[in-house]
Amino acid sequence: MIKNLKEKYIKEVIPALKEKFGYKNDLAVPRIVKVVVNTGFNPASKDEKIQKEIADNLSLITGQKPVSRRSKKSEAGFKIREGMVVGLSVSLRGKNMYNFLDRLINIALPRSRDFRGLLKKNIDQAGNLNIGIKEQIIFPEISTENTKNIFGFEVAVVTNANDYKQGLEMFKLLGFPIK
Repeated sequence: MIKNLKEKYIKEVIPALKEKFGYKNDLAVPRIVKVVVNTGFNPASKDEKIQKEIADNLSLITGQKPVSRRSKKSEAGFKIREGMVVGLSVSLRGKNMYNFLDRLINIALPRSRDFRGLLKKNIDQAGNLNIGIKEQIIFPEISTENTKNIFGFEVAVVTNANDYKQGLEMFKLLGFPIK
């Protein structure tokens, strides 16, 4: 029995991809480099409590403290000044990345409302997968009773695949629910 996603990648995905695409070396096989979790919020509200709650929820979901992202230039129409915090970001690598992806595939995505699978168009031409999540409460770490603000975020799974086909095949073999 395979315990986690990394073992599955090593024992099943690498041999299958080597056979299908004709790789000679294990290191030539595409792999997941990192996972980036991003969220944005309305900086015009300037409500520190909301921003802190979002940061706390992201740290619970990812297991890492998020980094604040600041605006690069002022935008009067959106009431944004240069240097204001406009979002949060977390980059996951290694063990944390595989743990997060395992929870995302097996627990969180099936819990999301009206989920029928990820679309193939979510994979770009470089073989990276982008998933938009509308509610953070699909993760079991987040208590729905104590949550005041529901926010969405984006998960970008960055690979070193050469093209769309290799990325798609790797995600299917890893167990991502792709239609």
